[in-house]
Amino acid sequence: MPNNNQHPTLTGAEILWASLAGEGTTTVFGYPGGAILPIYDALRKFPTVHHVLVRHEQGASHMADGYARASGKVGVCMATSGPGATNLVTGLATAMLDSIPMVAITGQVSSKVLGSDAFQEVDITGITLPITKHNFLVTRAEDIAPTIREAFQIARSGRPGPVLVDITKDAQQATAIYDFDAAKPKAYRPHPMLRAESSSIKQAIELIKASKKPVILAGHGIVESGAEREVIEFAESQQIPIASTLLGLGAIPAAHPLQLGMMGMHGESWVNEAIQKADLLLAFGMRFDDRVTGNLASYSPNSKKIHIEIDPSEINKNVKADVALIGDLKEVLRLLLPLLSTNIYPLSKIHSPWLDEINASKGTASVRDIINLPDNGHLYAAHVIHDIWREAQAAGRLDDTIIVTDVGQHQMWEAQYFKHEAPRSLVTSGGLGTMGFALPAAIGAKAAQPEKDVWVIAGDGGFQMTASELSTIVQEGYAINIAVINNGFLGMVRQWQETFYDKNYSASPILSPDFVMLAAAHGIAGANVSKRADVTPTATKARTSGKAFLINFQVEKEDGVYPMITPGAALHEMVRRPVHDPLLETAEDE
Repeated sequence: MPNNNQHPTLTGAEILWASLAGEGTTTVFGYPGGAILPIYDALRKFPTVHHVLVRHEQGASHMADGYARASGKVGVCMATSGPGATNLVTGLATAMLDSIPMVAITGQVSSKVLGSDAFQEVDITGITLPITKHNFLVTRAEDIAPTIREAFQIARSGRPGPVLVDITKDAQQATAIYDFDAAKPKAYRPHPMLRAESSSIKQAIELIKASKKPVILAGHGIVESGAEREVIEFAESQQIPIASTLLGLGAIPAAHPLQLGMMGMHGESWVNEAIQKADLLLAFGMRFDDRVTGNLASYSPNSKKIHIEIDPSEINKNVKADVALIGDLKEVLRLLLPLLSTNIYPLSKIHSPWLDEINASKGTASVRDIINLPDNGHLYAAHVIHDIWREAQAAGRLDDTIIVTDVGQHQMWEAQYFKHEAPRSLVTSGGLGTMGFALPAAIGAKAAQPEKDVWVIAGDGGFQMTASELSTIVQEGYAINIAVINNGFLGMVRQWQETFYDKNYSASPILSPDFVMLAAAHGIAGANVSKRADVTPTATKARTSGKAFLINFQVEKEDGVYPMITPGAALHEMVRRPVHDPLLETAEDE
């Protein structure tokens, strides 16, 4: 084919890398295999893109996810066909449920043998259809650039999400003219622009002005929209307290006087009570997940609801909205703010009868018993989380610290005891609740933010699921701090068995290797800690070592996360730590 436009003729594999580089990709997480070898062969021609060799393809998808959460950019991972592609599935589902922008590239058998059950052939587009925002099967080299550019646009536009691009081997090997600019997809708006004169805007303004007990529900959409400043300006000008979802933590600084804390199943009691008493809920970029609402029939029964959401499918899905404002949160708030009174109160002067009522409801609940227990030789996970936070704060590194958690009790303790002051400082799997997420996601976060301190906080169960990625850390030279909260159980499973299954601990006790020796086998230094006095100095040692460091925290075995809303209970019907908790009594008696 003649090249009249002076654009180069490249192989499909080269077009892929050139397109990724053109989209600003500098890091790709992946694992090679037969159906994607032409792409890996072409990688040497593109030195601006660094490839991180993972130990399992699931790790690649979690690394791309962590990279995206920590940076706000599109994360990229790749794998070969068949089992390589299917190993990405859990990571794609994790990203889908939490609205994370990600592009996954998979190799596929040649187009002429598609559908013949060829070696390592699998219908990955069919498999991932429910867990991706969109996916593509590319069989021609000339379609690679337009597809990659469209995949990036889809991944990061509107409500973000993962996109999979499956490329046949013959498309990788064939040649085509490469024109990056010509491959640009058409711009589109996923929703019509709201206007100040819109009836829904007018209704929202009326509800806000009439409200006496409003609460903002701050979700992950605040971070994805980059609307942190607008939310704070809105809350301060109207003196509205803010309750955060798990993924919304850090969007509003924990120290802000209007920040109440986390809502939901393991949230603060006064936060949930405030939501139940509210006369207006302003849902900012959150989807009313069941872990946030409790029993829907009794959820905030006397409040009107204003739901600002970029995805129309979330409106009225779980909680009926009185006013729905469809659009990007930052844009909608910029529309609302000039229509409301904009008195700017000094933070020290923020005051209202409603805030007084909420503060009065805190009582002693805001002073956590475990944190304030004297050191009697018992180490609790809450101690560990609190002291890691305190160490980062004392070192002036709090805004430069990213915590990446796994899933389970330690995840909820982290949300309760680590006070996040900056957006994108907490990386965690919310919607899917993926054990094994933390270690690989931390690698992605460190690749995205190499100057920040990255901490893995994982349980002994979840950590073992992806511990092979310790060697990836060493090979890349990443200084990642790893805290294993080791209680000898699948902790959240054990707590539910204690509460709902008469302490029948079926399959929840777990045997673990010596984690410090395991780390050493990978070339990572470590330490065992079983006393609270050793937590802070060991955390400092890890943070300042300049290398990866693992700490095995041997904590109390049968501790529980409190408060807790049991399934089917209302949001305000929280189970608090038992007054006569045997663990606390033992610690006090010794």
